[in-house]
Amino acid sequence: MQSYTIGQAARLLGVSPDTARRWADAGRVKTHRDEGGRRLIDGRDLAAFSIELANSGPGTGSGEEEPSYTSARNAFSGIVTAVKLGDVAAQVEIQAGPHRLVSLLTREAVEELGLEVGVEATARVKSTSVHIDRT
Repeated sequence: MQSYTIGQAARLLGVSPDTARRWADAGRVKTHRDEGGRRLIDGRDLAAFSIELANSGPGTGSGEEEPSYTSARNAFSGIVTAVKLGDVAAQVEIQAGPHRLVSLLTREAVEELGLEVGVEATARVKSTSVHIDRT
């Protein structure tokens, strides 16, 4: 089974290595040491922890904000990093942890939502075709 270093786990979770280290120190995610003394997290443990994090975050009824009602289950919360406005259409980029998402939408929608660089936003993805690559 594949194992991940604290740094690799942090990148996959979209947090700093210090945050991942604190979670490991607090026992929120199980670690073990390799022959070199590095702390590692088993892939299955990291996957389970990432689901736990997603289910305990904002928008899940945790009390931090109202839950959203949508059929799109793939939500990427992040920060708007670029907005390119055309006469009718617009392109918006969001950085959500390690993920860069680009969406094409109407200029009117961008203006109504008040989307501009530095604004927190959530990209929701719903697709009938999802491709998965093993890295």
